[in-house]
Amino acid sequence: MNRRHALVTGAGSGIGKAIALALAADGHIVSLVGRRAAPLEAVKEEIHSSGGEAHVHHEFDVTDPAAVEQGISAAIAKSGEIAVLVNCAGEAPSAPFEKTDLSLWQRVLTVNLTGVFLVTQAALASVRRAGNGRIVNVASTAGLTGYAYVSAYCASKHGVIGLTRALALELARTDVTVNAVCPGFTDTPLIDGALDTISEKTGRSREEARASLARSNPQGRLVTPDEVAHTVSWLVSEKATAITGQAIPVAGGEVLGG
Repeated sequence: MNRRHALVTGAGSGIGKAIALALAADGHIVSLVGRRAAPLEAVKEEIHSSGGEAHVHHEFDVTDPAAVEQGISAAIAKSGEIAVLVNCAGEAPSAPFEKTDLSLWQRVLTVNLTGVFLVTQAALASVRRAGNGRIVNVASTAGLTGYAYVSAYCASKHGVIGLTRALALELARTDVTVNAVCPGFTDTPLIDGALDTISEKTGRSREEARASLARSNPQGRLVTPDEVAHTVSWLVSEKATAITGQAIPVAGGEVLGG
């Protein structure tokens, strides 16, 4: 199943970048998808320098149906049918529930949940044509439990897991599997923003804020993007053919079960 076309949204940094690099190392042709060209081009150069193949499709806004359709069509025209789809684009602003206004709520739900819906719906016919298709949605432990001050994010990630399970059942008699990975607090640029917010609101230093997040993991550390990427790499391999409809925590034991 190597040398197949994998499309990764949010591929310019953090977990999306790590997944793109891992899939390229596994031999896939990777479509790097996102809104900004510069970070995607940097990931492409890193892949090419390691002997892999990747192509950039920027101005791909997962909340814009027309942009999604155009980007999916361009990726298929460039690299063939999409055998592996990884939905990783997302954002995680924080605010107390009483200060979560409708615009913030709608933005987070639109990016994190509706974006997965739009991209998957646009790509699904291609995934089915490719044969042995794999869809992996990057959710979060926030989709399995609750966290204070990120109600919109928790709701969106619970929605992603529900969508994952529903689609997995619809496709269970096909050769397409649909799963979610659920990272705990992961050492990415997204966490940097959370550290700034915690420091601002509590007066604690960034180091103290980082330590408080690490304590939520029974292993006493932040997850690495590569650890999430390795899980995705396994899920899209032929070794995981019987795994579908699952929400797999990558969180050092913070959440048990899925």
